[in-house]
Amino acid sequence: MNPRDTPEQPTFFPIGSFDAQRIEDAFSLMGPKWTTWSVMTMVQEGRPMRVRDVAARLPFVSEQLVGKRLAAMHADGLVTRTDKRHGAPYRLSALGESLTHVHRTVADWSRNYLSPGAMAEAERVEEAVQRLRLRHSTAMIQVLDAGGPMRFVHIAEGVDLDVSFTQHRLRRLQADGLVTRTGPRHDDPYVLTDAGREVGPVYATVEHWSAPLATRWTPSPAAAVSTAQRTHSAIPLGPDGARTAAALRRSAAAPNALFSHASQPQSRVPVAATASSAPGRGR
Repeated sequence: MNPRDTPEQPTFFPIGSFDAQRIEDAFSLMGPKWTTWSVMTMVQEGRPMRVRDVAARLPFVSEQLVGKRLAAMHADGLVTRTDKRHGAPYRLSALGESLTHVHRTVADWSRNYLSPGAMAEAERVEEAVQRLRLRHSTAMIQVLDAGGPMRFVHIAEGVDLDVSFTQHRLRRLQADGLVTRTGPRHDDPYVLTDAGREVGPVYATVEHWSAPLATRWTPSPAAAVSTAQRTHSAIPLGPDGARTAAALRRSAAAPNALFSHASQPQSRVPVAATASSAPGRGR
């Protein structure tokens, strides 16, 4: 058989091989609400944009909120400014542009394993990232991937966390479709769902994207388990999601690639945005 006729084997991404802290730090950078929408808007426009320009493309977000989000993205290195004057335009940094790859991978994973229905790509990505970004979630998924069905007390031992906090986080992961239980009883073991088992490509892409940041970050202080709070918004996205859906329905000027429900890749993404990253799609 001609080697070129041999079916290409899918790449295998061992979940346990990734740096959980680094992945969660990367999710915390890309995860704040409206970050993906802003990045995708700027990618599509391909030019420096003032706050009012970005806000005009996102009719369901106030200009004030867009300004705050872009300022935070500037502090995080996702965008730069053409000069230091007040009101100067923003443009995506190389790091911000390379998020396009991450967006594609996250959206494909969500479409295949979480939310197969029609949804704006930017919304799909933000929703999926909200499910993945909680502290210690990555480590719990890694422990379950390595250990098979496990009771919550053994998962707590595996990630070295308080039992009550582990239970709380597992309930969140279960609600988000990443883990499930083998039975209805309180002490029945947990296992990964298909979405949890197939999250490896997402972790690989996020870890690759975060490589330039590895030397900049310092380890985050351990969360105080006794005071840990739920930071994940419910799915679906509550009033913000309703507002977004209403705005999308009435906004004939909304950019097609940004708000598209289709599964096709965004053709207008600059080549430079994908050249320095690993596999991905994009809220």
